[in-house]
Amino acid sequence: MKYLIDKQDKYTLFHIHEEKLDTTIAPKLKTEFFTLYQTGMVNLILDMSMVKYVDSSGLSAILVAKRLSEQVEGSLVMAGVSEHVLKLVKISKLDNVLTILPTIEEAVDAVYMAALEKDIQKEQN
Repeated sequence: MKYLIDKQDKYTLFHIHEEKLDTTIAPKLKTEFFTLYQTGMVNLILDMSMVKYVDSSGLSAILVAKRLSEQVEGSLVMAGVSEHVLKLVKISKLDNVLTILPTIEEAVDAVYMAALEKDIQKEQN
């Protein structure tokens, strides 16, 4: 599996350099997600701009990342999702579960806003 990881202060940007997220890629992707979250990562942005096709196992890997981010009170944001992949996400009724934004810049903003909201909630409690 080809990918690039760019760790920042508040988030990790995971650039997927594959055209297909399918049964051949999904197990490795899940392993990478587990490894990242075990190292203390909280917020993950998935750059999906090169991905043209996702099957159910690819969606399952993304849902694993979503669950892991929720366990550490973090965020998972997908950016650059192709129309074909977006259609599959909508057909699977996952568009209400996953945060999908058009650009990486918007995804970064969303992560910062979510972190800010959590900080405000903690101060109020």
